[in-house]
Parts: sequence; structure tokens; C-alpha cells
Amino acid sequence: MNFPNRIICLTEETTEILYELGAEDLIVGISGYTVRPKRARKEKPRVSAFSSAKIDKIIELKPDLVLGFSDIQSDICSELIKNGINVLCFNQRSVEEILNVINLLGRIINQAEKAENYVKKIKIKLDQISGSSNKLQVRPKVYFEEWNDPLITGIKWVSELIEIAGGIDIFKNKSFEPLALNRIIKNPDIIVEENPDIIIGSWCGKKLKKEEIIFRDGWGKINAVQNDQVYEIKSPLILQPGPAALTDGLDEIVNIILKWKNKKK
Repeated sequence: MNFPNRIICLTEETTEILYELGAEDLIVGISGYTVRPKRARKEKPRVSAFSSAKIDKIIELKPDLVLGFSDIQSDICSELIKNGINVLCFNQRSVEEILNVINLLGRIINQAEKAENYVKKIKIKLDQISGSSNKLQVRPKVYFEEWNDPLITGIKWVSELIEIAGGIDIFKNKSFEPLALNRIIKNPDIIVEENPDIIIGSWCGKKLKKEEIIFRDGWGKINAVQNDQVYEIKSPLILQPGPAALTDGLDEIVNIILKWKNKKK
């Protein structure tokens, strides 16, 4: 069987996975938004943003496989397929699906055992954190904001990580919606009524403005605002469906909940 040896990653998470599996030599192009691992930006040419790509440059690199993510990259994938390039577009939206992608990529590059061991390591961490958080006598209500205009709440893997860390996602029901449009909070008063203990913002691609959140109409009544429990997690750590979210992103949520717990004492 021939395995791919010239891979282009249109999003960061597949780049990070391949580096973690020791297969970085297979990568010939990456997304311009890639920040993990840091050395990838120095070592690999950047050929795409998220919703756009340099099709000519990708073709010139002669990849035998291009890895994409989600419906947002469907046009890019379609154009590459029309040019005779093999494309695999993932659509992982949950913790389990992220782990499945790691295992699948491992099999694709003939590194199944490495991938399985890496997944086992992540699962052990998830189980340990979940076990510790289950001991919390009181679990904080958490509002996660993925975007500020319009207000968009978190996707499924984010919601799951909040609960693994010991929180209660106040919009868990919306997290099952894969499309951001279906996770819009049309009436911000609902958030005031839910009265979260913690607010976590991660505005995809831009810095969170805490003052914008705390001075929203009526939000001064929210426990999270009154108790200074409004936090930012950088989007590369939590909004990419790959290793970062399940490791460093989860650690950030755990630390935020720990701060809330210590403040309540």
C-alpha cells in the first residue's frame, strides 16, 4: 500500500497532529493561521487562510493529500478535487470525533500505533480531570462566547470540555448545532436570566474586550460580572478541533473554574 508523503493541512489541528506523531516531514504546506507548533510557521510554506486558499500554490506543491475541515472549506476542497488532487475533509465536532480523527490520520500515514498511544494519553488526562471535577460539591454555571456580534455560544467539543472540567454549560442544548448560525443567541436577556457564574470568551481570530462584556445592558446583574469571573481563552487553544483544545484549552478551563472555586471560599 502506498501512503501519502506530501500532505497539505488547510487547518491547524491536522498540522499539530502530524507533528505530534513525528510525521512533520510529510507536510508540504500549512494554514496561515497555524500557531501550534510554533516551529511549523518557520518550516512550512503557508498556502491558505481558513475560508480561502492559494489554489495555484497548492497545485505547484504537488500534494498527494490535502486535509481540510468543515463546510466552510467545501469550496476550496471542491476546487482542488476538480484539479485532480486527493482531498480529505474532516467534520469533527465533539471530543470523541477529535480523537477519532487522530486515530484515522495515524492509519492514513502508517503510524496507527503512535496515534493510538497518543489518544490513550489524552483519554487518561480527560478521565483524571473528569474524576477530580466530579468531586466538586457545587458546579459553576458557565457561559461560553465564541463571537460577540452576533452573540454565538460554544460548539459541542467546547461544551463537553466545560463539563469535563466541572462546569455546567448554560447553552449545552445549542452546542449540538454544528453551524455557528444555529448557535446565535438572539436575545441576550436569556443570558442575564441564566445568570452564569463564569463567562469565558474566545472570539475567533480577535482579542476579547472584557469591558464590552461587562458593560452590556443588564449584564451588571450577572454573578460572573459582579464577581469578576470574566475570562478569555485564546482561540487557537480552544476553537480548533484538535489536540490543543483537549490539552492546553482544557487546562485553561480547569484553572478558571479553580479560581472561581477559590474565590467562593
